[in-house]
Amino acid sequence: MDDEELVRRIASGRDEDAFRVLYARHTGAVFGLLCRLTGRAADASDLMQETWLRAVRNVSLFRGQSAFRTWLTGIALNCYREWRRRHAREIPSIPPDTHIASLLAHDEAAAVQQILACLAPEHREVIVLHDIEGYTHEEIADALEIETGTSKSRLSRARRTFRERWRAASEPQVRQ
Repeated sequence: MDDEELVRRIASGRDEDAFRVLYARHTGAVFGLLCRLTGRAADASDLMQETWLRAVRNVSLFRGQSAFRTWLTGIALNCYREWRRRHAREIPSIPPDTHIASLLAHDEAAAVQQILACLAPEHREVIVLHDIEGYTHEEIADALEIETGTSKSRLSRARRTFRERWRAASEPQVRQ
């Protein structure tokens, strides 16, 4: 059964089996996205729960103009942005290139995550959505409620900043 049919079944009668199928189909991907954005599984788990609560409450608003995954991702991104605003003072500010050079030698994935954490939130969002999650610019525009051109320009700037930080971490440090 496709997502739109499952959504119709949930909206019309609160079909638990349909919900379970949608939940199993989309939670892993959206949870992974939230983990990459927050940097912490516990926070991502809380946001995932809030995402599904909002999705179920508002399932009748899903019109099928985009894929269900895109719609759900939009809700998750809104939850993430609200969380980020509420916890702005608690989120550790990681100085660029801190420990990244040592991570590069041992754990490249951790180094990537560290550099992502240093990016501006709008750059982190678009690079995670496009380069890691595989969303198209049209899907990103729908999820972030921006223009497709804005998605493209943000991605270009995000990649440039990421490359600059990667190079800086990769170059041997000159001691004086």
